[in-house]
Amino acid sequence: MDPESGGGGGQKRATYADLEAVPPHKVAELVDGKLYVSPRPAFPHARAKGRLFGELHGSFEQGRKGPDGWLFLMEVELHLGENVLVPDVVGWRRERMPRMPDVVGFTLVPDWVCEVLSEPTEQVDREKLKVYAREGLRHLWLVDPLRQELEVYGLEGDHWERRGTHSGQEQVRAEPFTSLLLELGVLWEW
Repeated sequence: MDPESGGGGGQKRATYADLEAVPPHKVAELVDGKLYVSPRPAFPHARAKGRLFGELHGSFEQGRKGPDGWLFLMEVELHLGENVLVPDVVGWRRERMPRMPDVVGFTLVPDWVCEVLSEPTEQVDREKLKVYAREGLRHLWLVDPLRQELEVYGLEGDHWERRGTHSGQEQVRAEPFTSLLLELGVLWEW
């Protein structure tokens, strides 16, 4: 994922109009004044994202394996200040979002975000961590399906603290979903 336009050195800051001009078969994001455009995810990325969504949705939105009280969505636009981010999976506690608004871009900072890393997106996904911290996001996961790895972060003040790195076939209880024993192998297998 390469920046299409820069935000510093006298270059014009990218705008939402620049984002709207990107073809619909691409994913476009605005991060600190730069427009990033990437292809739709490849199979390992899409599979890990879908499997994780299914595990969390069934457990915490429908309450089958854990407490309900969450709303999960995939690839929504988060409008956080001048930034427009498209995380892979995002979650809000229902007490903070009792009803889902009929909007294209959500302005309410989520309670949890997961970015699924791939070669074209890893650099910008890690750049987005600065925005998430500034906006007060409390919980963040980075999932790398090729390395078969989950990085779990919690916000401490204004910076991210790594709470754990898990890999392979481990079974994990990770914040904020510690009541669920997540079998990581489910995210990688096909």
